[in-house]
Amino acid sequence: MELESRLNATPGSVRPGGRTAKVRTAVLEATRDALVADGFHALNLDRVAARAGVGRTTVYRRWGSAPGLVADLLRDMAEQSLPAADTGTLDGDLRANAHLVLGTLTDPRQGPVFAAVIAAAACDGECAAALRGFYATRLETWSAVAVRGAERGEIPAGTDAVEVLRAVSAPLYYRFAVSREPLSAADADRAAAAALAAARAGAYAPAARGPERAGDTG
Repeated sequence: MELESRLNATPGSVRPGGRTAKVRTAVLEATRDALVADGFHALNLDRVAARAGVGRTTVYRRWGSAPGLVADLLRDMAEQSLPAADTGTLDGDLRANAHLVLGTLTDPRQGPVFAAVIAAAACDGECAAALRGFYATRLETWSAVAVRGAERGEIPAGTDAVEVLRAVSAPLYYRFAVSREPLSAADADRAAAAALAAARAGAYAPAARGPERAGDTG
């Protein structure tokens, strides 16, 4: 029996909006399964609908295309992401961020999902916009650790907090998506240490960003 039929079989048992939420959860979980198994280029709405136990008409009407499924999956992943760490030091927070990225990319399920959505973003504008939105959300959330670090005097005042966090994850994603090298805890620690050293040296402070970015147009 399809999920929609099962939900309709018990009227009043689902709060308003609950049916829609359950359908979305089932479809996005089926999308994850499909990406892990076959990648983005084999993502098929009919098979996702069958795997989710949802009518194909519902999937086509709500998501419309494979990129639409990936875009909504990324929105859901952003909504479900963990909050930023607060270890008491910027060093500890950046290492926590690096190890979170490492854990995601090396996870047997999450890693293939990210590989698939990165591939999707390379060939589809909707997926690319969704991926940018996902990372903008994560960087903004975690930038709080650099803001606190500046307030404690660990890095220069005015340091671009988002750029500090971007510097932590960038080498890990390079190894994952570009050079296809294995990732280890040592790689995560090195990425965090390098970002912290650069931030302490003022690489992301206003003077280092140049007069235009610093607001000095003279």
